[in-house]
Formats: sequence, structure tokens, C-alpha cells
Amino acid sequence: MNNTTLKNISQLLELSISTVSRALKNHPDISEKTKLRVTELAATMEYEPNANAVNLRTNNTRLFGLIVPSISNFFYDSFISSVEEECRNNNYSLMILQSGDDPVIEASSLKLCRQNRITGLFACISSHTNQLEPYLKFKELKIPVIFFDKVPDVKDCNKVCVADAEAACIAADAIIGKKKKKVLALFGNERLLITRKRLAAFKQTMNIKAPSIKLLIDFASNATEAATLTTKYLKQKPDTLFCMSDEILTGTMKAIQKKQLSIPDDISIIAISNGFIPTLYYPEITYVETSGNKLGKLAFSSMMACLGGSTIVQELTTEAVLVEGGSL
Repeated sequence: MNNTTLKNISQLLELSISTVSRALKNHPDISEKTKLRVTELAATMEYEPNANAVNLRTNNTRLFGLIVPSISNFFYDSFISSVEEECRNNNYSLMILQSGDDPVIEASSLKLCRQNRITGLFACISSHTNQLEPYLKFKELKIPVIFFDKVPDVKDCNKVCVADAEAACIAADAIIGKKKKKVLALFGNERLLITRKRLAAFKQTMNIKAPSIKLLIDFASNATEAATLTTKYLKQKPDTLFCMSDEILTGTMKAIQKKQLSIPDDISIIAISNGFIPTLYYPEITYVETSGNKLGKLAFSSMMACLGGSTIVQELTTEAVLVEGGSL
């Protein structure tokens, strides 16, 4: 660890500590000759400013908090990578915390963020979060919060989401275009706004454009439940299976492979996905792309707008795009 201080540099150059400090900050009152002497010696001695001292002085930690249900989820992994890259490029640090989809752990993580005096927070709420009071404390502290992906069903907060309704409509249109007759559609947790948006858009598109298609609809909170439900509904011989997310897709594919069904001959598959999981199967799964990477960049842009003084509260969305595989 390098222990070089401003005092060390000032003693070697026989300058005051304040002069050395201002020289390193390129202060106009310091001569170019002195600045050069100071910066060259600081570089030679590998001097690094004390970040904690700077943070206390400026009341800005340049540290963002990010709370997510699980970093093992590929969508969240790509979101985190995108935000981390933006933080690095803009001289911010990122503290990543997992809630385990548990509101108790989520509340504990929020407390930790406050204790670390974060500059801003990116938050994906758990499936069971129904109390937003812990988040309101950040508003009182004038710390901006950007909710992403799984967001609260309230208006007075900044949100960035994938185009949930649009993605579901695109998937429904793709199914209709293939003239399917019986569709099993598996959605996520019913309590979540993301599920309700995708469900409403999917059903509306089907009912308006293809009312003759028989819809079988159910809900799975995780891959295990998706596998169980898929096995159950396969007895009714659907010709197509729609998966609302990557997690549901993995459970569904496990059940289909266990039954040794051929895709797309025995059953067709389409999903809403970040894009990686569909490529792991053969044939590759047709999916509507909802990019975690793009969402991360949008979230960071929204955060910087808030820190720049914007008082506009809004919900922003990324675009959804159909990516053809061989499964439909």
C-alpha cells in the first residue's frame, strides 16, 4: 500500500501543504514551474489522493449502490456490466448487493447503502416488496433512486424498463403469423408489474387478432415451477409454448427435453429474452430481445440527469426486437 502524503511531497520540495494541494488541482494561482515540480514528484512517489478525505470534504462519495435479486441471472449480469462500465468511464464506483428476492435482505441492503453515503441507487425490487418506505428515506436524503426491470407500481418515481408490452405484442404476432392453434403461455409472478404488463399485452393481441387460438395461461415464479407446469400442460398437447422470461424458458426446456420432444416439429417455442439463453439450444430459440446492456446504459443516463438537477420523474423504456431462431 502506498503511504505517500501531501506532507511528504511538501517537505521534499520545501513547499507548504496547501501549495502542493493546489498545484495538484491545477489551481491558476500556482506557477506552471511549481505545478510541474509537484506533479512530477507526485508521479514518481505514486501519490494517490485519500478518497475518503475527498469524499468527506465534498460530501460526494462518487459511489453508486445497485440492488438486484441475483447476479447469476444473465439479464442482471449484463445490466450490471453495462452500469459498471459507465461508472468506470465517468469516475464513479459501484457497490453491488443481492437481495435474494427477499424483502428483509433488501431492506438491510438499503440500510447499508445509506451507511456508505452513496451518491445514487439503482434498484430492482424483490417479488415480495410491498413497502416502499425504505426507499423514501433516500428521497429525504436527496439521493436519486432509479428503479429498473422489476419496478414498483407507483407513479412518483424514476423507472427504466424494457418495452414489456411491446415485447409481448411482438411475440404474440409471431405466433399468429405461424398460424398456431393452441398456445401455452407461462408468465412470471402475478404480483409484479412486469408480469401484468406482458400478460395484458399478450392476451389483448391474441384476442383481437386471433380469437380462435386456444390460450392456456399459467404463472411460474422460478425455473422449477416452470418445468412442473410445462410437464402438466404438455398432456393437453399445445403446439406452441411462450415463455415470459429466460428463467421460465430454462425450466420449460428442461421439461421438453425430458419428454424428448422435437422442436419445432412436436412443439414450437418463443420467449422474451436477453439473448444468451436461446443460443444454448439447438435449434436456437426464437425470442424477442430485451437487452440488459441497453437497459443499463439507459439507467445510468437517467441517473446522471437526476444528479445534473433534473426534477422530471419519468418511466423510460428500451426497444424490443424479434430475433428469429429455428424454434417457431
